[in-house]
Parts: sequence; C-alpha cells; structure tokens
Amino acid sequence: MEKFTVRRYLLFAVSLFVNAFGIAFITKASLGTSPITSVTYVSSMFTPLTMGQWTVILNILFVVLELFFMSRRDLKTDLRMYLLQIPISLCFGMFIDVSMNALFWLEPAGYAGRVGVLLAGCVILSAGIALEVEADIAMMAGEYFVKAISRRLRRDFGYVKLGFDITLVVTACLLSLAFMSEVRGVREGTVAAALLVGPIVHVISPYYRRLDGWIGRSAQTRNSGPAAGGGGVVITIAREYGSGGHELGEMLSRELNMKLYDREFIGMAAQKSGMDERYILENEQSIPSFWLKCIFAMNNERSIEHGLSPDDVLFVAESRIVQELAEQGPCIIVGRCADFVLKDRPNVVKVFCYCDAASACERCVGEYGIPRERAAAEIKRVNRNRIAHYEYYTGMKWGEPHHYNLMINTGSIGLKTACALVKEVCAPLCRQRG
Repeated sequence: MEKFTVRRYLLFAVSLFVNAFGIAFITKASLGTSPITSVTYVSSMFTPLTMGQWTVILNILFVVLELFFMSRRDLKTDLRMYLLQIPISLCFGMFIDVSMNALFWLEPAGYAGRVGVLLAGCVILSAGIALEVEADIAMMAGEYFVKAISRRLRRDFGYVKLGFDITLVVTACLLSLAFMSEVRGVREGTVAAALLVGPIVHVISPYYRRLDGWIGRSAQTRNSGPAAGGGGVVITIAREYGSGGHELGEMLSRELNMKLYDREFIGMAAQKSGMDERYILENEQSIPSFWLKCIFAMNNERSIEHGLSPDDVLFVAESRIVQELAEQGPCIIVGRCADFVLKDRPNVVKVFCYCDAASACERCVGEYGIPRERAAAEIKRVNRNRIAHYEYYTGMKWGEPHHYNLMINTGSIGLKTACALVKEVCAPLCRQRG
C-alpha cells in the first residue's frame, strides 16, 4: 500500500507541473490568463515579483484565511490535507516560473496564432487537471479554501467555486485599473479558459483510468468493497415517465418479497451527500446548463469529495447507495442509473418500461393527478431530463434495447403481465441463489 501512495504523490507532482505548463501556455497567448491565476498574473505586471512568486504568496494567504472558516475538529480531521497545501503552493509557484522561462521563445504572431496557443494551453491544463483527479491525493490551496468556505457556510461547493473565481477575476481587473490605468491580463482568453477546460477534462479523464492499477485504485476497491456478486438478485427498473415503472416495482416487491427502493433514495442520498432533501427532490433527475457545469468543473476542482458540482456529488452519492443496497440483499431499484452502476455485477435483471403517449397521459392524469392539458408537456419535460441525466453520467443511450434484459411496453401488455414476465426472467436466478 505504501508503494501505491508514493506513486500517487508522484502522479500528483507530475500533474502540478503539467498544470503550471498549461497555465504558462495560456498566459503566453497574451489573450488573458485563467481565472485562478488572474490576480497573480496581473500583480506580476506592476511589481518586481514573478507570477510564480505571487502564486506562492496568494496561496499561502488562502492557507491562513482557511483557519477562520475551520473548526478545531475540521483542522484535526484534515490536518494532513491542510499542511500539504504549503509545499504544494511552493512547488506550484516554482513550476509556473520554470514553465514561463522555458517558454521564453513563444511569442505567437497574429491573433490566429494567439488563439492557437491559447487552445493548446487549455488542452495541456486539462490534461494536468485530469491527471490530478486520477491521483486524488491532495488539494491545492485555492480549492481547499473554497471547500472550507462552503463547509462553514453550508453552501454547495460548485456555486461557491463559481463565486470565488468571479471574485478573483474582478479583483484582477480592479488591480489592473488601479496600478496600470487599464484592464490588462484579463481578456477573452480568460473566458475561453473558463469555458473550455471543463469539457476537455471530461473527455480526457476516461483515458487515465489505465493508471488505476499502477496507483492501486483497482486493488483498493477490491479490498475495501464487499465481495463481488454478493447480496442476491437485483432488479433495476428504468422507465419513461407515465409508464408505471414505480407501480411495477411495487407489484414485484409484494410478489417476490423483495425490498423496493425508489423514493427512499431522497433521504438516503441527503444523508450520504450532506445535501438538503428539497434540493435533491428538485434536481435529482435534471442537470443544469452544460456550460454552467463546465464552469463548475474548471481549473482546480478535483476528486469526488473535494471538487464536484452539486449534481455530480448527488450522482456519486446515489451510485454508492445503489452498490451498497445491491450487496445487502435481493432488492428492486427504480431509476438512479442503477442498470449502469451495476453493469459489471452478476444476477442483475435490467428492465426498461415504456409506453405510448396516450397511455402515459392517462396514467399521469388518473394516478399522478396532473391536469390533462399539462400532461403531455410534463411527460416530455421529465423524459428529456432523464435522457440528459442518464446520457451525461453514463455515456450510454437511454432506452437502448441492448442495455436491458427486458423492454416492456406497459401500454400494450399491462402491469400485471409485465410483472409476470419479470418474475419469469428472475426465477432461474432466484433458484440459483437459493
């Protein structure tokens, strides 16, 4: 285990250098720097200190300010992570100066050349961020500062991070106006870096999973988690809105004497994620604007515990609950991307319920109490959110027949017949487990 820890620290150190090199590339484009380094870059323009030296100063300031937002218990619990910020800040500042000096020759000519250098810098920075996520061993001062604030104020990390970055950019603009009588160092490149880095990280991250074995992540997962395949038969039900997926789950629960989990996830996810139940109820099956999520994900947000947007934290919390429930015993899980979360687990029967528009409308009006004139629009809205949520987090097509064991049209065969079909598919697995 010590060998894997050393490797993760080594990977983190490499990621710091890649991040610094990416920031230097972006800065060399002369179209503005990234939001997280905007203050340090502008400060280096009117003082004898370098961008790297200002980075060290600002990050150490963050470390000091964090104490005002941390309780003694927080400090005691996170002491290692807190103290690590100091050497990380020193190394990061040094890496930035080394990178800036190494790129002394980079002076792009023309606007097109600058844009090209900017884009290259965004790719490099994204590669470093994705690598740092993979290492998942420490946090930089900027993101830890945001974590301390969000924890103390009981606010979502993503929104605090967004406000933090905006504050840095505004501060950089004010410093520039005060000391140089014009806005310098904050330009369209700053906005471009904010918008582009997140999506690129999202694309690059899966390729780093090849490093899981080298840093011991796969071994840790196997050793710390329950035995693969334990717990019994699990039925997952994905469903179009108005197709009666929940009702089907209730029927199966009664007839198979299996626990049903659907609305219970609200309270369970609130407890695991620390979120408000009302937030979960309103946002569980929807995601915000893609670009807003990219802003949440940009720059220094990292691991599950430290740097995800509220929707990501919720998805991770519910995924963990799905895995835990599957290990506890036979059960039925409605929604929550359970078919994807349990895709590598044996003894899972994956069901997808759908129906025609008329049947869905009738169920929404008769059973859900939705006014008839609003039913069609509500069905379309909910299904659109479910598609976006599922496909964003799984990378798979929602409702694709190849992903499921049963595709059931509840509008034409009815829930009782659907229940009998699922029971028939489950019977061999139940006998095998028995």
